[in-house]
Amino acid sequence: MKTIQPLPLPFRGIVPPMITPLADENQLDIPGLERLINHIIAGGVHGLFILGTTGESTSLSYDIRHELVKRTCAIVNGRVPVLVGITDTAATESLRLADTAAKEGAAAVVAAPPYYFSLGQPELIEYYEYLVERLSLPLFLYNMPSHTKIVIEPDTVKTLSQYDNIVGLKDSSANNAYFNKVMAKMKDRQDFSLFVGPEEIMAETVLLGAHGGVNGGANMFPELYVKLYAAAESGDLETVKRLHAIVMQISTKMYSLGQFGSSYLKGIKGALSLLGICSDYMASPLHRFREKEREILAEQLKEIQQQL
Repeated sequence: MKTIQPLPLPFRGIVPPMITPLADENQLDIPGLERLINHIIAGGVHGLFILGTTGESTSLSYDIRHELVKRTCAIVNGRVPVLVGITDTAATESLRLADTAAKEGAAAVVAAPPYYFSLGQPELIEYYEYLVERLSLPLFLYNMPSHTKIVIEPDTVKTLSQYDNIVGLKDSSANNAYFNKVMAKMKDRQDFSLFVGPEEIMAETVLLGAHGGVNGGANMFPELYVKLYAAAESGDLETVKRLHAIVMQISTKMYSLGQFGSSYLKGIKGALSLLGICSDYMASPLHRFREKEREILAEQLKEIQQQL
C-alpha cells in the first residue's frame, strides 16, 4: 500500500469530476489520460475525482475501472488528492474498488446510494455503515437522486457524519433548499466537507459556506473554476459575477447542444477532443456528437475561449 498524505479537514476547493478518456469500449486512451490529468492539475485544482457520473463509471467494465484508478494515481503522483468513486449495486464490488484505491495511493472514496432497490433512510444508513466499517480510506457521501432514486436526507447526513471516516458530502441534486438544510444541520461540524456538483450554483453555495465544487467544466477550463471558487471564498462579488457569467455560458451552450439527455457529457468530451487533449469516445449506451453538433460545439468553444 502506497503512503498518502491525509486529507485536510474540511477538504476545500475545486475537485473536477474527471471524464474517462477511452480509445474504444474496452481500452483507455492512455496518452489522452495523461494529457488530461496534467491539463487539469496545471489549472490549480485542489483534487481530482474519478469514476463519478461525468466519468461514466457505471458504463465501464470493472477491469477498466481498476485500471483507471491505478493509472490515474500513478500519473498524479501525489500532486493533488485523488478521490475514487466506488458506487455500485454490489457492495462487494464497491469494497474491491476501494481496496485498489487504497493500494494505489488514493486519498478518499466516494459512494452514492446503490441505484436499483429504492432504500429507505434506515436501510441507507445501514448500507453506509456496512461500507465504512470495511473501508481503510475516508468516505464522501454522494447525493445524486436523479440517477439513484434516493435522497440522502439531511438528518441521514447528520447521523452518518458521526462516523470519523465519513468526512463529507458531494451533492449533485441541484436542489438549493436541500443543500442549505444540510449546511444548517452541519453548522457545528466545521471539519465535514460540503461540495456541490452543479457548477451553476457553485459560487453561491461557497458564498454561503460550502467548501467547494465538483464541477465538470473544470475538465476543460480548470483555471476558470479555481478563480471563481477563490473569488467566492474571499467574497469578491464583482469577480464572482464576471466569472459566473462565463460558467453559465458554458452551461447554456456547450451542455445543451442537441436533444440528448447526455448533452452535458457529450459537450465536455467533444470539447476536450477539439482541444487536442483526449478522445471523445463514449462508453455504450452513449455515443459522441456527430459532425453537425461537433461543428457547432467548435464555434461555442472558440467563443468561450475568447472570454478567458
